[in-house]
Amino acid sequence: MRKITPGTRHPLFGVDQTRRIEVSAAENLPPHTLMQRAGLAVARLALAVAPHAQRIWIACGPGNNGGDGLEAAIHLQRWGKQPVVTWLGDVQKVPPDTAAAYQQLMDAGIAIEAHPSGNFDLCIDALLGIGGQLREPYGQMADWVRHINASGAPVLSVDTPTGLHADTGQTTKLHVQASHTLSLLTLKPGLFTANGRDAIGTLWLDTLGLAPGTWAECELTAWLNEKPSQATRPHASHKGSYGDVAVIGGAPGMTGAALLAASAALHAGAGRVFVGLLDDHAMTVDVQQPELMFRPVSSLELSRLTVVCGCGGGQAVAQVLLAVLGSSAPVVLDADAINIIAENSSLQTALVARSTRKSVTVLTPHPLEAARLLGKTVHQVQHDRLSAVTDLAHRFACTVVLKGSGTLIASPGQIPVINPTGNARLATAGTGDVLAGMLGAQLAAGHTGFEAARRAVYRHGELADAWPEQRPLTAGTLAIAWGT
Repeated sequence: MRKITPGTRHPLFGVDQTRRIEVSAAENLPPHTLMQRAGLAVARLALAVAPHAQRIWIACGPGNNGGDGLEAAIHLQRWGKQPVVTWLGDVQKVPPDTAAAYQQLMDAGIAIEAHPSGNFDLCIDALLGIGGQLREPYGQMADWVRHINASGAPVLSVDTPTGLHADTGQTTKLHVQASHTLSLLTLKPGLFTANGRDAIGTLWLDTLGLAPGTWAECELTAWLNEKPSQATRPHASHKGSYGDVAVIGGAPGMTGAALLAASAALHAGAGRVFVGLLDDHAMTVDVQQPELMFRPVSSLELSRLTVVCGCGGGQAVAQVLLAVLGSSAPVVLDADAINIIAENSSLQTALVARSTRKSVTVLTPHPLEAARLLGKTVHQVQHDRLSAVTDLAHRFACTVVLKGSGTLIASPGQIPVINPTGNARLATAGTGDVLAGMLGAQLAAGHTGFEAARRAVYRHGELADAWPEQRPLTAGTLAIAWGT
């Protein structure tokens, strides 16, 4: 068993893949072994997270997740705890493993209570796990979910909190809010994106004694992004070794967005950073950052640069998009550049054509921008973020970064990545522009679009996670923080 924290790469498997792994493993083990191991793992973690708990409510559902809870109750009683078991199952209808666990529970002399009563030191949510459909709990299950959330006791969910979809991270309105979640056999993508991170609390994994080779033949759904390595710069290098970035944006009234992206690119290691503002009356020097070089957009030699386009671009960015898309430059398209492309089929064609010329492109939409590109609603995008980002990557033949809780990165020919870093302190104006600039610097350094996105997204979120509580996080301070 291990605690899952950012930094390490982990394979993520959806519900269908996890069930195939489970069936394959069970074929080579004595009957009921996996459920027995699961129950032991749940009981062990219960002791670890609440060592002084005595009275423990185990809310068990009608399927195998409930069976895991029944098994856990047996161990907890043996270890001197007072398990209070409620169960929604019917012994005549439950799966064989759960029926066996029920019989073991009866043999241990543990009674099943009709309703939870009194106070508890710990609640174990073994109601649905990955077996439930995304529909609102009702009846007794709904009552128990409300009781768990209102108990005031720590909550340990088995596999996934009840009401969380393991594939998508979507939750029902009424769902268990876990303090800890023990994922069994595999890690599931829904634990890391959409509403998953808010629902799961601290995440743990127990593979139930299976060797990694058990799932070698099972197709991954995604990878959990890992902390990128930081290469030491050779002493015999110079500014030309790290590439030039040009930020094109900053229409009237939105100069700040372009400056934030430029500042981020500069501090993330770009050799030189040019700024092409889309405002004829804008500044020509930033006295706070004199390293930034301002140029008319028409004078920029795009083929020699990495271009970050769209930050604060407004409608004015439409004038330069065809030239940007037609260039051989590696390009990051953000904000208004994405919105304008979504409305213009000719620009979409030009975007797709870049892949045939082997030109690198990275799109960085938030959910609304992604919805515009796909011709869908935000709700549809957020309902299945992994499918949305994969669809975008294939439709436009480029790397796509779908921002949000559990930012997703997809690219044709690559297994998607879900990023584990970042928090709600990034929900402030300009942080997306900062990410675009960071990404531009990684492209300029020679990374592929997918690798540049993976590196920039991880570091962007990592900075927010390490940000001092007493210090306000603003886009401007984030932009200069890469090397801290």
